[in-house]
Amino acid sequence: MDSWGPGRHYSSGRHTRKSTRGAGWRLLGLMGGIRPQFLIVLVAVLGLVSTATVYAAIQARVPVDAAAPPATPASASASPYASADAGAAGPLAAAAATPSALPSAPAPTPAPVLAPPAPAIGPALDAEINAVLTANSGYRVGVALIDVRDGAVHEYGVKTKFVAASTGKILAAAAYYHLVETGKASLAARMGASTAGQQIRQMVQQSNNESWALILNAVGYNGLTDYAASLGIPYDRTVNSLTPAEMAKILAELYSGRLLNPANTAQLLSYMQKTNYERLIPAAVPAGVSVFHKYGLLNGYLHDASILVQGERAFVFVVYTLGWDGPEGAARRNVFHELTGKVTAGLF
Repeated sequence: MDSWGPGRHYSSGRHTRKSTRGAGWRLLGLMGGIRPQFLIVLVAVLGLVSTATVYAAIQARVPVDAAAPPATPASASASPYASADAGAAGPLAAAAATPSALPSAPAPTPAPVLAPPAPAIGPALDAEINAVLTANSGYRVGVALIDVRDGAVHEYGVKTKFVAASTGKILAAAAYYHLVETGKASLAARMGASTAGQQIRQMVQQSNNESWALILNAVGYNGLTDYAASLGIPYDRTVNSLTPAEMAKILAELYSGRLLNPANTAQLLSYMQKTNYERLIPAAVPAGVSVFHKYGLLNGYLHDASILVQGERAFVFVVYTLGWDGPEGAARRNVFHELTGKVTAGLF
């Protein structure tokens, strides 16, 4: 009887009982001859080796300073809203946490704050005008200025009425145009040797007194008084007197288009250019400034009532004077020129 146990049956002659006993069987056979005490010692040794190996592997994975908590950046500790998982989101989260990492949108350009335009007629110009008047106190001089943008009247020197002389012809012309616009007269109507329209042109551009008489007759005494009153101006045709400020208001209303319709406004203004007397205000106006004006000359009265225009800026400038240096004294013309130089330098 075999000591390995009962016999086995093998289907192939190639396999014998001897060939099936491998190294494992031989090891078991050897261990069968070892005493139990040695086996116990062997198992204990193997256990210690295994434990040492596992411990070494764990130690290799832990950083040397793992026991110390990681330092917290000052910026992170300062914010109570810092996330404990901030590092887990990767590069995008890190970029978001660093403002300089992302392109900053350009700051919106604030809308410019536009200050209201400074008044063109102010203390500096007032002082310049008053200095000229003081230096020429031998004459009775009244000056009025209006910035058409605001309509405020600025007065200097004499503020009472002067005999308006031929500057009053602008009021008469406006009164006749008003009759035309209300259907009570016509520019094509026969008047004297020509038409009413031609008489107005002669009256304003050439200062023709015969034309003036024809227009005054067509408007009527009461008609002219009533028309002036509608503008807020007390006017007596028999004395033909106006203050510099009243004359300035008439011109401001004309230029602004509140006096007449656009066609009649343009026509009357065109007659106030290249007149028969350009030696007062127009002679001292610098290039680039347009002048619409009407002068007046009667006895000792010498006046010029003008509108000065450059681009969209327009100012009414009226000078009334009374003196006795002759009808066209050069000294008084210089007063007009000095005043015009100060005004244009201060306004344009």
